[in-house]
Amino acid sequence: MIRLMLSMMALSLIPGAGWAHTSEGGFVLLLPTEVYRGAGVAVVTLTVLAVFALPHRLVRGLFTWRPFAGLRGENLAEITSLTSLALMIFAIWIGFTGSRDPLSNIMPLSFYTLGWIALVSLSGVLGNVWGWLNPWTGLYRVAGSPRPLLRLPADLGLWPAVAMLVGFGAYILAGVAPEDPDRLAMIVAIYWAVIMMGLVLFGPAFLRSFELGHAIMASYGALAAVRIGAPGGIGGPGWRILEGMPRAAGLFALTLLAMGSFDGLNETFWWLGRIGVNPLEFPGRSAVIFETLFGLAASVLGLWAVFAVTVWLGLALAGQRAHFALAFDRLALGVLPIALVYHAAHYLTAFLVNIQYTIAAISDPFNRGADLLGIDPFRVTTGFFNNIDTVRVIWLTQAVLIVGGHVWSIVLSHRIALDLAPGGRRAGLLTLPLSVFMIAYTFLGLWLLAAPRGA
Repeated sequence: MIRLMLSMMALSLIPGAGWAHTSEGGFVLLLPTEVYRGAGVAVVTLTVLAVFALPHRLVRGLFTWRPFAGLRGENLAEITSLTSLALMIFAIWIGFTGSRDPLSNIMPLSFYTLGWIALVSLSGVLGNVWGWLNPWTGLYRVAGSPRPLLRLPADLGLWPAVAMLVGFGAYILAGVAPEDPDRLAMIVAIYWAVIMMGLVLFGPAFLRSFELGHAIMASYGALAAVRIGAPGGIGGPGWRILEGMPRAAGLFALTLLAMGSFDGLNETFWWLGRIGVNPLEFPGRSAVIFETLFGLAASVLGLWAVFAVTVWLGLALAGQRAHFALAFDRLALGVLPIALVYHAAHYLTAFLVNIQYTIAAISDPFNRGADLLGIDPFRVTTGFFNNIDTVRVIWLTQAVLIVGGHVWSIVLSHRIALDLAPGGRRAGLLTLPLSVFMIAYTFLGLWLLAAPRGA
């Protein structure tokens, strides 16, 4: 039964890519996934033991950083933001007037493939690129950066972004047709107008607390080794987290992880069996809206609760009197690498297929047979899913990402714990329950990676 469950990587956002997984799933059944899973869990376990044995000075040294001048590019950021705004308006127009096929329309392809998959994944390496590309700040600066009319609470942090993230997850996972060009164009247009209004009323603080793109890419961007903007700096990946993050940033990180995990779970044979759906005769999203929303809510609240228990146990073991809320929010930032690699691994196969559709749509944005990029004849291929050698490379790449993300999280969490519980022994005890949690999550991640889909 377990071997049957370990079969394929999935996609739940964009239609069409799922067709490419049938043969891939068959080939994954031929791979020694149980061996890979065991090896991955062993690597993470050994990392836990190694971190406990390392001198705390060495762990601190892994996240040291050096400052440099950085790039002061206000004018450049203004240009890139205005360009992004123009491209967004064009995509919205194509969404309303272009092809009804999501795989031929620039609106859903740019939003999901280039934005949600590629840009979010790259932010963990490049930093918060959304600060340069968002379609609001350029217009705001051109208007003279008007003085805010209202003021947000100073300690608001990312609490609004947490609610926004849950709502976004509900839309893409439980929505009947989240990739519909017309509907998505309408939502993006309304969202832009609301955020622009908030920016005018409350100033840039509104973007930091309410704008979901900024919250996601700033969170993952804090993992990048280099900060390009002034003041610049370079250090061990994740050093910026130690410099301070907004209030509720840890809860936001846990929500990212919970949403990504349920995204991988909600179409598996196991989940469909739990909600009474025949995985070989999936009735459609509209038939399981309530179950999907319930599963998403349970995943988010469940992960919050489990993590809270690990922090409470860690504080008790370490004999620390640190404020629970502070320890919870700080240690929760340690799961950001896991959330990031889950995102990248989960959508890797979708990206390999849909980036081809994106190139084709850019070359023919009005779907009238144009060839602006000079690529004709161009055919989208999924042939790499029909060869066991390429499937093995893809699957191992995903597995390495997941295991590497957990290793990264363990080391980062231990470094965070050193600030909460000075001394290597106390920090080790503080993170002991969290380490057990991460080992178990490695098992879950590798299981989800290969689980067969029935939807």
